[in-house]
Parts: sequence; C-alpha cells; structure tokens
Amino acid sequence: MNLFEDFSVDLNQTGYELDLSFIDKHHFVIGIDEVGRGPLAGPVVAAAVALDYSCPTIEGLNDSKKLSLKQRERLLPEIIRYSKRIGVGFSFPEEIDKVNIYQASILAMKRALEKTGLKEGILLIDGLAFPEKNFYSVKLIKGDTKSPAIMAASIVAKVIRDRLMNFYDQKYPLYGFKKHKGYATSAHRKAIEKNSFCLLHRKSFEPVKSMLLEIKQ
Repeated sequence: MNLFEDFSVDLNQTGYELDLSFIDKHHFVIGIDEVGRGPLAGPVVAAAVALDYSCPTIEGLNDSKKLSLKQRERLLPEIIRYSKRIGVGFSFPEEIDKVNIYQASILAMKRALEKTGLKEGILLIDGLAFPEKNFYSVKLIKGDTKSPAIMAASIVAKVIRDRLMNFYDQKYPLYGFKKHKGYATSAHRKAIEKNSFCLLHRKSFEPVKSMLLEIKQ
C-alpha cells in the first residue's frame, strides 16, 4: 500500500462524517495521536484507537487539551466501551534524547499501533504521517479537532500520561510533577535550579542541556 492514498475524501469535514467517509475503503479506521512532546520531563505517550462505528456516537469528544480532567476521565470508559481496538505506546526520556523528540513521537505512535494487534487499515494521524506496511497513512492537520478517532486517541494518551506523571510525583516529590506534568512552568524550572535534574528529565531539553554542559566543563 502507498503511504498516501487519494481517498477522494473532503478533509475539511469534521466529526463522525469524516471518519465514516473512509469506511468504504477499509474495515478499520484507526486514529493516532500523541501527548507529551513539549515537556521537560517524562515520556511521550501515544494512543491508537479504532472506534466501533456501529455503536452510539460518543458525546463530548474533543481535543484532549480542550477538555477538563473531569471530562477526560468521564470519556475514557466510553472510549474503551465503544472501540474495537486500543493500543498505547511510549517513548521515554533516554530514547527521546537519543533520537530527538520528533522521531521518538513516531516510535511511540508505531508502538501504539502495534499494540492494537491490527495488521492493516487506514491510519488517521494528527499532524503527520509515517509509512507502515499494509496500512494507508493519512495526515490530518489539526486532526484532534476533526476526527473522533483522533480525539479519542488524544484523550486516551493524555489520561494515561497524566496518571503516569502522578505516579512519578510520588517517586520524585521535589519537582511537582503532579501539578505541571513535566511541562516547563516557572515552578518546574525553579525546582530544577534548586534540586538539579532527575532521571525523568530530558537531557537534550533546556535548561537541563546547559546544566550538563556546565558539569562537563
């Protein structure tokens, strides 16, 4: 199969209408999204979701960033209930530093897809596309605001990453991971300046990168 395919689909459509326009082409339509490209600490988490379009529509789906914690937690059980397959993939700081954040995000997405157990289908990916044997890859700009499958994937990835960072907050209590989830808030930067960095921090990201250079000098 080709990386890009002309599906004769109006990509300006939104909602279930957009996802369903791909159904005639293949049985499985799989939304893929990631969370955690920007933080100074923690993993990138990706999710791949194949919604069951024969089930009732999931009310309230949206880009995970536009939903509250309460809304995301409410939607997660519905996504699980009304999906045929769900997979989650990770790329942790050591790998992010080794291959760069863009490549690490793709690796997490590919791992999420692999976890679904699906061997073929159409991938609706938020903001990018990557080649994968026996899959068509469709790049959807701002897909997390258009495709329910991608919205569902963004919610799954966000909930799992947030829960993981809450766990890390107990292991590394000096940094406040439960509050900022590893993002570059003022409080997080001050905590790094005061306590240095930990194993969760991305050494290729500032300010950790500069701190490592100073140590080497």
